Amino acid sequence: MNDPMRMPGEFAPHERTVICWPTRDAIYPGPLLDEARAAHAELAQAIARYEPVTMIAPPGTADDAAERCGGGVEVVEIPIDDSWFRDSGPIYVTGDAGARTAVDFAFNAWGEKFPPWDDDAAVARRWAEHAGHDTTSVDLVFEGGSISTDGEGSFVTTIQCLMHPNRNPTLTRARIEETLAAALGLESMLWLPHGLALDADTDGHVDNVAAFARPGVLVVQGCDDPDEPDHLLMDVNRRIADGWVDARGRSVAVVEVPVLPFRERDGVRVPVPYLNYYVGNGFVAVPTCGHPADADMLAIIAEQYPGRDAFGLDVGEILAIGGGGIHCVTQQVPAV
Repeated sequence: MNDPMRMPGEFAPHERTVICWPTRDAIYPGPLLDEARAAHAELAQAIARYEPVTMIAPPGTADDAAERCGGGVEVVEIPIDDSWFRDSGPIYVTGDAGARTAVDFAFNAWGEKFPPWDDDAAVARRWAEHAGHDTTSVDLVFEGGSISTDGEGSFVTTIQCLMHPNRNPTLTRARIEETLAAALGLESMLWLPHGLALDADTDGHVDNVAAFARPGVLVVQGCDDPDEPDHLLMDVNRRIADGWVDARGRSVAVVEVPVLPFRERDGVRVPVPYLNYYVGNGFVAVPTCGHPADADMLAIIAEQYPGRDAFGLDVGEILAIGGGGIHCVTQQVPAV
């Protein structure tokens, strides 16, 4: 009898978290690379208090990663080009009978923006082989940061990203859904129009703007500053999501995180969305940047994850400068 495979919700039990060690000078020039490595080590140490953590480090950097992360974090050497394992790593599906498979999608560095990406395109399979996990490949350019799921067949994405011509220019929306149905167990997709206005690197990944907290509840990023373009974009997303009927016939409730911080360094201005948080075994790790609303926004997020420790890590600015956040640099391996 077939055991249907489906991507679990991020909030389901994890076996471990996998992170990649920052390595690209072009993303983190000069002293920023050291700051980014310190942020990754801090994140790894924080998560390791709750579940096992593996840090993938490119050859020649494992000793530095191990020293900074400490003995509670496993470090393995695998070639990588960049540190955004949410997007380059595998997406796992599981079955009721205990099966687990690492799905290896095609990867083209967010529309061929950041060459080279050969090692990142291979890291999902290399990691799965190292871990001894079954693997299947899917011929679709696709990144983990472009979707969130409730674990029951309902998914959310952005039209801006998945329909961008630099990913799969010949595919219709229906064809993308068919492919994800076969690969991840998708039954119903909520297509939000917009990512963040300044998110040019990923073309509007959904993990900056929306995440399922549990079946029937979607957390969305707002923007309370009417002078920001995101004020309108996030409001449109919220109104489209509110009341959407999911794969199980539920009318989805929407919880808004209304403040969107911005930071500027060396002439580069970046948003630091609270929505780029990561949920694990007993915790929610939220990127913060010293904004006056940090505590209030953290409390809103914590309410959606009862029984878990919700905490902020002041790594939001450096990760945003690199092009992402806490969710972007983590990938869960679901427990079986």
